[in-house]
Amino acid sequence: MKALRTHAVGGPETLTLDEIDAPLAGPGQVVVAVKACAINFPDTLMIRDMYQFKPQRPYAPGGEFSGVIESVGEGVTQWKVGDRVIGMCGNGGLAEKVALDAGRMFPLPEGVSFETGASLLMTYGTTIHGLKDRGHIKAGQTMLVLGAAGGVGISAIELGKAYGTRVIAAVSSEEKAAAAREAGADDVVIYGRPPFDKDQSKALADAFKAACGPNGADIVYDIVGGDYSEPAVRAIAWEGRFLVVGFPAGIAKLPLNLTLLKSCDVCGVFWGAFTAREPQKNAEHVAELFELLKAGKINPRVSARFPLERGGEAIAMLADRKAVGKVVVTME
Repeated sequence: MKALRTHAVGGPETLTLDEIDAPLAGPGQVVVAVKACAINFPDTLMIRDMYQFKPQRPYAPGGEFSGVIESVGEGVTQWKVGDRVIGMCGNGGLAEKVALDAGRMFPLPEGVSFETGASLLMTYGTTIHGLKDRGHIKAGQTMLVLGAAGGVGISAIELGKAYGTRVIAAVSSEEKAAAAREAGADDVVIYGRPPFDKDQSKALADAFKAACGPNGADIVYDIVGGDYSEPAVRAIAWEGRFLVVGFPAGIAKLPLNLTLLKSCDVCGVFWGAFTAREPQKNAEHVAELFELLKAGKINPRVSARFPLERGGEAIAMLADRKAVGKVVVTME
């Protein structure tokens, strides 16, 4: 079978399309013929050894996939050959087949495309956990979403609207602003590129405050970090929740006096660890996501598609922050 693999530390241009042996299903495992693999920000970091998990090389990146079960191993009773599934594999998704533990998958309902299925778990899974378990979202609140036009950002807009909040989307371009509005954002702030000096940081904080209104943002969903985080904290509501989701713009340093003045909470959102610690609760979230998908309240937007041999371009698009919505590699 073919797999797009990393052999040495480097960017997406270092990935090679290799012919390797197909995996076998061990005890408790299944082998899935991959149909689609969504690209996520951790994929851009792992191949550079900048992520908290460093698999042994050579390996194929790609942690989120959809496909059809090809074989089942000893002891597997909940799946059968031919079942349509979505799953999380950490890495290995940029390959024609992947073997993984049977408990790391969910059924893909009929009528839901493989591309949509592959785009659901990491983005919408992260966000439903962040908003419900960490942000304690309630109808009538105001939410500010930083990096609102990417896959995670659009999931936050859609889920925020599904739960009855007013959503302010912060993005870096008019094109991304249009995508955020299309996803349902009530208002949009377009910010510049860092680094920001003191005056620029204050101006961004003022723009956030103006968009959020006099009471501020009950929830700040921060996907970007860096120089964007402090202005967002300055726009937070009394007893608001600042949700730390990702750092493509760098790890922020917050003046902690702001948390006292706002009496706000700073909450980490580590979905991967949550899924391992609370698999039943995660399964309930996934079931809820499919109900919201069926009701038309969420809809993963696949903005770019690449064949397996061009998977490096898909990762580069995300690394360069050019993606709007989800980027997917397909095997067909």
